[in-house]
Amino acid sequence: MKNIELKLKANNIRKETVKAIHNAKSGHPGGSLSAADIYTYLYFEEMKIDPANPADMGRDRFVLSKGHTAPGYYATLAERGYFPKEELQGLRKLGRKLQGHPVMNKIPGVDMSSGSLGQGVSAAVGMALSAKIYGDDYRVYTLLGDGEIQEGQVWEAAMLAAQNKLDNLVVIVDNNNLQIDGEISEVNSPYPIDEKFKAFRFHVITIDGHDFDEIRTAFKEAREIKDRPTAIIAKTIKGKGVSFMEDLAKWHGTPPNDEQLALALEELEAARKKLLRQQEESKGADNE
Repeated sequence: MKNIELKLKANNIRKETVKAIHNAKSGHPGGSLSAADIYTYLYFEEMKIDPANPADMGRDRFVLSKGHTAPGYYATLAERGYFPKEELQGLRKLGRKLQGHPVMNKIPGVDMSSGSLGQGVSAAVGMALSAKIYGDDYRVYTLLGDGEIQEGQVWEAAMLAAQNKLDNLVVIVDNNNLQIDGEISEVNSPYPIDEKFKAFRFHVITIDGHDFDEIRTAFKEAREIKDRPTAIIAKTIKGKGVSFMEDLAKWHGTPPNDEQLALALEELEAARKKLLRQQEESKGADNE
């Protein structure tokens, strides 16, 4: 898929994310939006998956370790065809599938229930280790928040992953530098993140988490690494795509009101139209 097509998918995911959170009057927009490009690349390019057969034993696995950013994850699954987009309007509503954190036995495409920070990556390590033990060739991907890696359990999991040479595991850190209380560097700094993962014997790649060329190159490189896991440190912007949400900690867990939703959708629609114009111009250039 071309970058412009991926950008259009990510734009759709961002739109559905803010709409769902607004409708729920609850949820986490900031980290959902910062991770939208990573979600997009994983589900539309990288992973071996089949929405028509979400329980396929040979599928690649994904664990959303920072489970509170479920709205962006759900929007991605809906965009990929795991369930109708109409389900997104049931976010955080009693009796509906899409609860505040992912639930694996209720939602097609969710490989692990998550929410308690640090536990998702631990489950992902277990999945990758299982594949090694039983000779399965699936790969395991897990997305962590940069605030989440303040949890000691993350590093216990990292130590086990390296000890068992889990080259089928890719840990992605959404490094938007903000958590609920402010900048991670001021709350409880995990920096330098890259050097910490290197110390735990990971192969480490640092990228712009909104640049699809860099994202593609990083995941390709991860596939070529043998005998150790990979950590991709994705530098991102919290609230990416909605200007008044960008790089502000207050949007960690605040839903947009009616006026803010309208502004967000207006911006995202303008971005979509710009991408469509670029797509047409690219097609025209190809035909010359």
